Amino acid sequence: MRRYIYFPRIEGQASRQAHAGFDRSLYEREMGKEGFFGPATHMYHTHPPTGWIDWEGPLRPRAFNLNHIRPTHASPWDATTFLHNAHCKMRFWRAPEKMDHLARNGDGDELLFVHRGRGDLFCDYGRLPVEQSDYVILPRSTMWRIEAAEPITALLIEATGSTYMLPDKGIVGQHAIFDPAVLETPRIDEAFRAQYEDRGPDGTWKVRIKRQDRISTVTYPFNPLDAVGWKGDLAPVKLNVRDIRPLMSHRYHLPPSAHITWVANRFVICTFCPRPFETDPDALKVPFYHNNDDYDEVIFYHAGDFFSRDNIEPGMVTFHPCGFTHGPHPKALSRAWEQPKPMTDEYAVMVDTRDPLEVGELPEGVELEGYKDSWKGA
Repeated sequence: MRRYIYFPRIEGQASRQAHAGFDRSLYEREMGKEGFFGPATHMYHTHPPTGWIDWEGPLRPRAFNLNHIRPTHASPWDATTFLHNAHCKMRFWRAPEKMDHLARNGDGDELLFVHRGRGDLFCDYGRLPVEQSDYVILPRSTMWRIEAAEPITALLIEATGSTYMLPDKGIVGQHAIFDPAVLETPRIDEAFRAQYEDRGPDGTWKVRIKRQDRISTVTYPFNPLDAVGWKGDLAPVKLNVRDIRPLMSHRYHLPPSAHITWVANRFVICTFCPRPFETDPDALKVPFYHNNDDYDEVIFYHAGDFFSRDNIEPGMVTFHPCGFTHGPHPKALSRAWEQPKPMTDEYAVMVDTRDPLEVGELPEGVELEGYKDSWKGA
């Protein structure tokens, strides 16, 4: 059990309640440990902590427009890696209409988040229909392929060397946020049985296996997706963001950790869904300035109106490595205490990694070079 140095104090002008009831001419900044779970202090400043006028050096806020990754990739192993470390790999994939091979990840569990499109995922366990806004968790070494009915673009997040798990939901219980009963698994149905006899042009099926980021190809003279049944508690699962019921507080702006959907080794995945704004007049109604100094923070913007960011559209990603303060853009900050509408209208996927992320080799035009200056005027 960790024993932090624990000594809550108040010095000078400060609020007794975080994110509420402080002087509206001031700017609150949270310095915290362990991704909002550890010790924290709230500073109250006379100037916005993001009010920089210049920035030099490799550490900086970054943004990427993944819509500019245009080629279709025949295999998920060809998809563009935009951020990665030893425990997590994030790729953006434009899937083909019909994969002509099976994919198998020997490096870790794979998460597919369907950004656009719909189709069928065929795997060892059967057929799983997929559509926009679906999370699909594929256990390590699952063989699978996609057939798209509408063009599919997907965010792929590999849990390298580890397993996706459900978060500990604490005192709210296991049925909060989403009931595990809404998770769907593949079915051995008529459509799955119909593909037993599918063959490639030469009468074979190839399986492209990724292990230590190297690809090996195994060829079968039959379709290896030929299971007639299975039993057990290990299988792909699907969750649509429409089935997520976010935790809410009308008197206090909850931190991102309240929205954790999946947990893996050294990183977590959160989902931001529409929810009512805080209604207490003293409660902050935008994300608070914070130093998340134990985690790198990545947000993939999926759909809607992203109320804390300016000039962000679906298919874009922001990357805030730990080591500096970040928070709402100036336009969002102007609505810190009063919002023009009753609810948020956004869907986004956030990945918080315990270890530093590296930027992959990206096509020209994908990175927004001026993003670090987007807080000017705050």
